[in-house]
Amino acid sequence: MYTSRRSFLKTGAMAVAGAALLPDSLFAATDNKLKRVGVQLYSVRDAMKADPQGTLKKIADAGYAHVEHANYIDRKFYGYTAKEFKKILADLDLKMPSGHTVMTPQHWDAAKNDFTDAWKYTVEDAATMGQKFVISPWLDEKVRTDTDALKRTMEQFNKCGELCKQSSMMFGYHNHNFEISTKVGDITLYDYIIQNTDPALVAQQIDIGNMYTTGGRALEFINKYPGRFQSMHVKDEIKVPPHGGDDTESTILGAGILPVRDIVKAGAKKGGTSLFIIEQEAYQGKDPIDCVKIDLQIMKKWGY
Repeated sequence: MYTSRRSFLKTGAMAVAGAALLPDSLFAATDNKLKRVGVQLYSVRDAMKADPQGTLKKIADAGYAHVEHANYIDRKFYGYTAKEFKKILADLDLKMPSGHTVMTPQHWDAAKNDFTDAWKYTVEDAATMGQKFVISPWLDEKVRTDTDALKRTMEQFNKCGELCKQSSMMFGYHNHNFEISTKVGDITLYDYIIQNTDPALVAQQIDIGNMYTTGGRALEFINKYPGRFQSMHVKDEIKVPPHGGDDTESTILGAGILPVRDIVKAGAKKGGTSLFIIEQEAYQGKDPIDCVKIDLQIMKKWGY
């Protein structure tokens, strides 16, 4: 995982704390498998910050059918309300079936035995966007090694799944690398999360690159938990000098050391994966837009 992504999520978690399986109908417009391939907008984060609409047009022109957001602050996606952002996407013939917003323990009001208004608005705005998944891509550091807090958090995940279900969505969790290196008893934290969340309510978005950095192998998890990974972040990794605790960074699909094509195939065949989302966080001197264009063409060559 690229270091800046980790810092970005920590900042995002503080900001938001203060403030059914994927339906076939989502892709009913076409039988083309390419409709299942999207891009995580964090891949083009600087461009999205500078010119959201222009960047989204480039994404659409590249052939992408959908995007996944990584910016929701004060009820706005990249500075736009849900209705505004939905129209921007619709005008470009783009959909947004999923998005990343960190859910923390502070989003549960124990006194009221209910979610805070801030989190309810998160779910409401996701529904307005037409999302099918509301995905939290982080787990509070204090929770990871506190058994009681971890149990409460898994209960919160399941409750959020119930909340999302009311709007025909699923709550989801996206892994990084600490879920592999952190142990809960004799199993990994990732195993614990999967085993303690209701598969009917909580989707797992497996990031095949993030887990690799701490020894996690996506094929092993897909074989161990068939049908549990409704969404996948598709990325490849190359070895680099250690930085921020990592010794790899993402690269063009097929150019790195991961068996990406085999993992994608296993996800589709056994993992229950219906949504493949390309994410590239490092570019080796190339333009990020050019990188995600190439990534999509590679997925297309692979039959997706």
